[in-house]
Amino acid sequence: MSKEDINRIKNRLEELSKLINKHNFHYHQNDKPLITDKEFDKLVIENSFLEKKYPNLKIKNGPSDNVGGKSKNKFKKIQHKSPMLSLANGFNLEDIKEFDERVKKYLNIELIKKLDYICEPKIDGLSLNLTYKDGILISAATRGDGLVGEDVKKNISNIKNIPTNLKADFPNFIEIRGEVFLTKSDFEKINSKLDKKHKFANPRNAAAGSLRQLDFNISRSRPLKFLAHGVGFSSHEFNYFDEFFLNLQKWGIKKNDISFKSSNMSSIFDFYNKINQSRSNLDYDIDGLVIKLNNIFLQKRLGNVGKNPRWAIALKFSAEKATTTIQDINFQVGRTGSITPVARLQSINLGGVIISNATLHNFDEIKKKNIQIGDIVEIQRAGDVIPQVIKVIKKSSKNSNLISPPKKCPVCGSKTFKEKNEAVLRCINTYGCYAQKISQIIHFVSKKALNIDGFGEKQVQQFYELKFITDVSDIFTLKSFKSKIEALEGWGELSFKNLINSIENSKKISLDKFIYSLGIRFIGEVNSEILAKELKNIDNFILASRKTDVLSNIDGVGPKAINAIKDYFAYKENLILLEKLSKYLDIKENKIKNINNFFNKKNIVFTGTLKSISRDEAKYMAKKVGAKILSSVSKTTDYVIIGEKAGSKAKKAEELGINTLTEDMFLKKINS
Repeated sequence: MSKEDINRIKNRLEELSKLINKHNFHYHQNDKPLITDKEFDKLVIENSFLEKKYPNLKIKNGPSDNVGGKSKNKFKKIQHKSPMLSLANGFNLEDIKEFDERVKKYLNIELIKKLDYICEPKIDGLSLNLTYKDGILISAATRGDGLVGEDVKKNISNIKNIPTNLKADFPNFIEIRGEVFLTKSDFEKINSKLDKKHKFANPRNAAAGSLRQLDFNISRSRPLKFLAHGVGFSSHEFNYFDEFFLNLQKWGIKKNDISFKSSNMSSIFDFYNKINQSRSNLDYDIDGLVIKLNNIFLQKRLGNVGKNPRWAIALKFSAEKATTTIQDINFQVGRTGSITPVARLQSINLGGVIISNATLHNFDEIKKKNIQIGDIVEIQRAGDVIPQVIKVIKKSSKNSNLISPPKKCPVCGSKTFKEKNEAVLRCINTYGCYAQKISQIIHFVSKKALNIDGFGEKQVQQFYELKFITDVSDIFTLKSFKSKIEALEGWGELSFKNLINSIENSKKISLDKFIYSLGIRFIGEVNSEILAKELKNIDNFILASRKTDVLSNIDGVGPKAINAIKDYFAYKENLILLEKLSKYLDIKENKIKNINNFFNKKNIVFTGTLKSISRDEAKYMAKKVGAKILSSVSKTTDYVIIGEKAGSKAKKAEELGINTLTEDMFLKKINS
């Protein structure tokens, strides 16, 4: 090859590098690409071809080496050693008093007993899980779905108060949880450099956009901050939260300087009010106060219910309110057929978020509040809650008619109905309504279900309308539409490849997530977990749907959920769908851990009042060691735990010859 040819190829590789980096920058920083995916793909393909053909001419730190390159648009998934839970919300003094009472009742201690709580401002940022092994930072993961997050370690390397090495006296292994955020002043500086179209709505969005940049150089250029607020798994057991906070200082990790410890709920509420009144003086956004039990041993006893720890609560600030005009009222049909009236509003900025829609809940609410098109109304938004119309401020001068409940579904034209003791109107066409079918697919691919990256509402609707998918199983045959999808506007070879990779990665799924993904009414995350733990595999789940006694004997699953499961499996097409999905998916069996405990794999029934612990805690302890809790006594019961004033269950155990244990015997065996 001539010198002229070598120079020509070198120049072209350099030119390609500049072009790819330029378009990466516009794509990732501004979320506004200058060229289409297809055009970008051509540049990447040409660069890859030249690098492979002339490896000796490959430039250092070229596009194929760039971690931020569009061809490497996925962060590494990381499983948290200890789940990252989300907090239940409270809004007033009564809510936190009830929280304190629930904690004490669960622990079976007197209500007058004092328990210390640590209180801190709830920063409106992004949760981050820092993992240190032998004092060295090995990963920094986003919350994700609470179990699995994305490793953004390279992106946080510029954050000063996240050390790569802990200082003295650190555990062998520890997960440190905290919040990544931008100060208000830094947010203003970043926004001042962006044009109107690309400005961030609020500091949280700016922090999120900065942290998850695929080009880590952009993340490093943003002045992100971090404050620690909690601990996940640790090889060293801390007794109290304030003890953990003292260690943070030794290790060189900053926590929030604003904190308060008290056992008195009224004092905590006074502190909350004080923070609320002075929060405008803080240089970072907060949306409430986090209240958590100081005693970590008691935290472990309390455990969690679903995704929420029993030992902590977020006391949120009052909802932000604003006044605007209702320009129109439309009806939305949801996944379970619910028809919700939605107010289309004159757009307004509420707490840094542009609001143009607000829920009107149901038609009884419209009638009660006398809401009509053209009315000036007060709306509110609290945390992540959907904005809602609170009241009418001024009636419209036009005599528009009251909004009446539709007799037919606004989407498919089928009849509507209202169940007894329910305010919600529903479409009767459960499996034929376009809106319900689309919503079902959107639910299936969502973060809490299969979590397919790059497959959102827009893509679902596009593929459904083009008849690439008609139900959720068709997602796994999208490869057959490769050329057609790549030819669509906004798509290209690379984006199609990324979607297929995301679909492939979603095929390994836990049983609870799979059950949740089916979108059965009343079967949310908590019930999905309960069913998965009890039934172990998908075949047992299908069999149980035909046996009411099996489902009704599962502790925590109510009659509405049981009827919904029966209705779902009574529809023949759903069984066919499950058969299809089982061919594509690797649904992990929920195996009982072989814990070395007397009650492992035993069926237990509790009856009567326990003295030293609450029944809820006793059940939680039994489940942790692999026991199954039954709600009634039968021949399949292994042990009945009898407390004071035991009733008919104790008598039935005696009749059937089932082994019975006292509370003391139960505690002795479970703790041995």
